[in-house]
Amino acid sequence: MNTDHFEDRLNALRPRLHRYCARMTGSAVNGEDVLQDTLVKALNARAQGVEVDSLEGWLFRIAHNTSLDFLRERSRNTVVSLTEDVEAAPIPEAEIVAFSFQTFLRLPELQRCAVILKDVLGHSIDEIAGIAGCSPAAAKSALQRGRVALRELAQAPDDIRLPLMSEPDRRKMTAYVRLFQSGDFDAIRAMLADDVKLDLVNRLQLEGRDRIGHYFTRYGEVTKWRFAFGAVEGQPAMLVFDSTGSTERPAHFVLIGWSESRIIQIRDFLFAPYVLEAIDWVRLD
Repeated sequence: MNTDHFEDRLNALRPRLHRYCARMTGSAVNGEDVLQDTLVKALNARAQGVEVDSLEGWLFRIAHNTSLDFLRERSRNTVVSLTEDVEAAPIPEAEIVAFSFQTFLRLPELQRCAVILKDVLGHSIDEIAGIAGCSPAAAKSALQRGRVALRELAQAPDDIRLPLMSEPDRRKMTAYVRLFQSGDFDAIRAMLADDVKLDLVNRLQLEGRDRIGHYFTRYGEVTKWRFAFGAVEGQPAMLVFDSTGSTERPAHFVLIGWSESRIIQIRDFLFAPYVLEAIDWVRLD
């Protein structure tokens, strides 16, 4: 497999890998970070001459281990104790995609892995065992227990995470959104730090005030976007709606990193629509 074809396969699998990473980490945004780490590891291994029989299985093993590393670093894994060995019916796709990422996070790691790979992504028990590094019997048991636990957790009262942002963060993000709404991109450029970083997720990364000016020009040229202040997974965000389509949910969103009054990072998810699946968002304006 040549390098171009290899990278094409990585891009094609990116949405499936994100579905896994987001549910394993309990966050669509963190899932994208883990996904990017996964792809970097895969590209580095490829550059070192690693050959694999099953690219998808190999990538999911990397994604699985990278997700666990992320969780262990942050000590966020909460275990749901289930000891009864039971049979549980598969969870229909329409039902499972409605579960919040935080609900998945409350499952033990192996149960979470098994349910996501089987009921979300359609992997076999043997494939789950290979990805998780366990026996098929353990994978099957984790799948049954995870299905029961997930349904029980879904019956519990909703655990709504209200955005807990400081008043300065709220003011800065509100001002940023209002400048977008009015098209005053020169005022936004004046807020940029010299070494500001732009991450157009799944497309390109740029650094430096002078290099990212065209980013705002492009937004000014597209008239269909509507901007609103909100929160994504508790973080202040600019929600972007497509006026030519449904306005019931954002088409994408933008996160901003600040150093006092200067913008030091822009993360725009325009080219990563898969991140919006079941994401926790709220409009605040």
